[in-house]
Amino acid sequence: MDYRALGRTDLNVSAICLGTMTWGVQNTESQGHEQMDHALAQGVNFFDTAELYAVPPSAKTYGKTEEIIGSWFAARKNRDKVILATKVAGEGVPWVRDGQAIIDRKNILAAIEGSLKRLRTDYIDLYQLHWPNREAYSFDNYWDFDPAKINRDDTLDNFSEVLETLDGLVKAGKIRHVGLSNESAWGTMQYLELAEQNGWPRMVSLQNEYSLLYRAFEPELSEVAVMEDVGLLAWSPLATGLLSGKYLGGQKPPGSRWALLNNRSHRDTSQTHEAVRAYMDVAGKHNLDPCQMALAFVHSRPFVTSVIIGATSMEQLKNNIESATLTLDQQVLTDIDAVRRCFSMSW
Repeated sequence: MDYRALGRTDLNVSAICLGTMTWGVQNTESQGHEQMDHALAQGVNFFDTAELYAVPPSAKTYGKTEEIIGSWFAARKNRDKVILATKVAGEGVPWVRDGQAIIDRKNILAAIEGSLKRLRTDYIDLYQLHWPNREAYSFDNYWDFDPAKINRDDTLDNFSEVLETLDGLVKAGKIRHVGLSNESAWGTMQYLELAEQNGWPRMVSLQNEYSLLYRAFEPELSEVAVMEDVGLLAWSPLATGLLSGKYLGGQKPPGSRWALLNNRSHRDTSQTHEAVRAYMDVAGKHNLDPCQMALAFVHSRPFVTSVIIGATSMEQLKNNIESATLTLDQQVLTDIDAVRRCFSMSW
């Protein structure tokens, strides 16, 4: 397993990060425990979760994933073996804090106490802001930027409030480091500048979507990541499983993410499926597993700190972790680039 520095901290995290959001809906508690046992044995020391999980999110499943991780810590007595990341939910979720959730001082203080209790720990290694208060290009949103909806001064005042609050939690020993998620280049740089000006905690990572099918992180955010040491924690590196090919031809295997969705995925387009077939052809040409090829590509990017994998079966988990040992040769990368040029807008 390869290990990489988490920002400018003294923590070295595995190039594979164990994603956990299926635990509590698609996976049971015992299955979650089995996945954590295996991942840790394979050298994966980095786990990512969120107060919002399990996914698909609902009032019934809110906090379930953190509870499963907490019961594992209690049973295994191995909290010190794991670099643990979780997230505070932003606005727009009616069942979180009575529909009043927003990333501000009051909500962060309430959220951290809930997460610590569910996770059965007294500290979080990486505490992340799940999504911005303002409109952002994340999840199913196509970002139609409207300057009239954003007040710059109010936004920066909120950033300051957030950083000052996080600073207090770091000093109290409840969190060690802080990170962003689903954030823009402008937002990331503002957080960094405010932290430097005021001696507040520096954002050490940026958890955004990135895969062969969705490369919006390039070029602006990738430059920020490299130049400012705020590495990408890539979520959905298999594009919700699309890159496995399991959804081709209109298939929705029982128990899969798409089978659980109440509406049509924004990724479910003819162009996307054509791109998937093309990437699968590249994998076939080079005798590669398509999932491992897709994950190894993300590993290979210089701006990536860790790749967040998620699996509903042990077979998937083992296959995904094994991708960490795969290095793609130049011909594979050339063929991948040729596909991207044909489907540059696929996401």
